[in-house]
Amino acid sequence: MNDGIRLVPFTELSATVARGRLFAAHDRFHPTDARELHDPVWFHQFGGFGALAMSADGEDVGYLLGAVTVDRLAYLHLLAVREDRRRTGIGRRLSDWFDELARSVGARAVQAVVRPDDAAASAFAAALGASPHLSVDHAGPGQDRIVLTRSLPAG
Repeated sequence: MNDGIRLVPFTELSATVARGRLFAAHDRFHPTDARELHDPVWFHQFGGFGALAMSADGEDVGYLLGAVTVDRLAYLHLLAVREDRRRTGIGRRLSDWFDELARSVGARAVQAVVRPDDAAASAFAAALGASPHLSVDHAGPGQDRIVLTRSLPAG
């Protein structure tokens, strides 16, 4: 796709600077407060599994935070696209990038965890082929979550 968007792994950026820029632009990416999901470990220790989508003029327009576990589960922690760039394929490109990276290190499935009221995330995951499962009290008493799981075909 020649839309001027390039995906840059966090390993090619200063983790501290990237995280700071995303925090500064938080409200353009998230309709609710998601700052708690941006622990520095996702940028520093797990940065090899995350990427930033940048426009041709260097603006941050999307990003993904994730990791792959030793038991071959790719965990997509957070995928965000700036509000004015949604529904342009950036989320799909980030997801495809993560899938390929996860597959290259042996992952067999991708999983994400969302709040039950996050219809946009659930719809996006369903479009990618994920199956939902209600996990009662997943985040603590009374804090149910939807666990979205999809298989990664062998590459």
